[in-house]
Amino acid sequence: MEKKEIKKMENNCCETDDKGIKPKKNRIWLLGTGLVVLLILSLFLFKPSSAGYSTVEGYNQPIQFYKSITCGCCDANANYLKSKGGLDIRVSAKTDISDVKAKYGVPSELQSCHTAIIGDYFVEGHMPLEAIDKLLAEKPDIKGIALPGMPMGSPGMPGSKNGDFVVYAINNDGTYGEFMRI
Repeated sequence: MEKKEIKKMENNCCETDDKGIKPKKNRIWLLGTGLVVLLILSLFLFKPSSAGYSTVEGYNQPIQFYKSITCGCCDANANYLKSKGGLDIRVSAKTDISDVKAKYGVPSELQSCHTAIIGDYFVEGHMPLEAIDKLLAEKPDIKGIALPGMPMGSPGMPGSKNGDFVVYAINNDGTYGEFMRI
């Protein structure tokens, strides 16, 4: 090969401009590759908690879970709290749990099929762990929280989620307002 051809091949292989600077295309590729490598390394070096609910994961008290003896979705919800939140759930199956709801002051319009007692709070219904984690982290001066009814796609319920889950905070005087949307 002649010297001109070799020089031309070298220039094609490692293109630089007349100032010896590599084109942006090569620098962007190198930067992108570096970011991918850092992302992969971070997955191994920084191990997040399994559920990502730090306050729930640190909660080490048993949770009393009241449900109807005939309700299967309540069992699914209790299993969700055990497996995803690592919570110690103590299930009490009863023929009628209206006395539990009355004792803790769960408003009738916010009731669901089961009630959990977590510390000084009640948690009514198919509550996502995000709401329980917020409740335990913030420790508001309220009776408890409720996700009324049995919304599709909520923990323990079949189907797909349709819109936001509106979680209500029940105040000590029995009034209530929005606690959060998930």
